[in-house]
Parts: sequence; structure tokens; C-alpha cells
Amino acid sequence: MSEQQIAFFRQRLQTMREHTLARIRAAQQSMSERPVLSDSADLAQYEEDSRMTLRTVQRESKLLRKIEASLKRIHTGDYGYCLESGEPIGIARLLIRPTAEYCAEIKNQMEEREKHYGNYR
Repeated sequence: MSEQQIAFFRQRLQTMREHTLARIRAAQQSMSERPVLSDSADLAQYEEDSRMTLRTVQRESKLLRKIEASLKRIHTGDYGYCLESGEPIGIARLLIRPTAEYCAEIKNQMEEREKHYGNYR
């Protein structure tokens, strides 16, 4: 990848990082503000909303770790190359998923194995 492409993806990942952190903070803030609940239906709805918010925080935290790992790979010069095969991931795939760690061929193989054997990572 050229320096311009690396700079583009670095900026894109940093923007993703900022947006992800903002979503995590907003979700945490909404969980910290417990409303006054008047009946059991309100309490049940609040608990369900809290579970959904917690799932959002967990999902966003996982994305944040992937973003951080991608930024680290940019710093070390490994960004854009498959972690397993060492082949280029491809600009088109990185535009869709800037945190991609594997080229499409390896990722497809991994998904097929998961279908047959389950995910034992």
C-alpha cells in the first residue's frame, strides 16, 4: 500500500475509534441513570433495555479492540496483510472492513471450518 492509502486507513480507523468510544460512553451513561419505576412492567422493560445496552457495550468493546489492533499493525507496517498467509488483504475488502485481519480466501476457509467443527478459539 502507498503512504496515502495507509494515511487514509489510519484516519478512517481513528475516526471509527472515536465514534466507537462515544457509543460506549453513551451506553454506559444511559445505564447509570436508573429511572424511578412505578410497576413491575416498567422494571421488566428497564431490565431488558439494560441487557440490550450491555450487549451493545460488549460488541462495541470488541470492535474497539480490533480497531486498536489495526492501528498497531499500521504502526508496525503489517496492516493490509493477512495474519495467516501474509498475502495482501486487498483495498476493496479493507474499505468494507478496515479491521480485517485475514484475506477473503483465508476468512472463507475459517468460516467453513467453524460451520463443521464449531468455533474453538
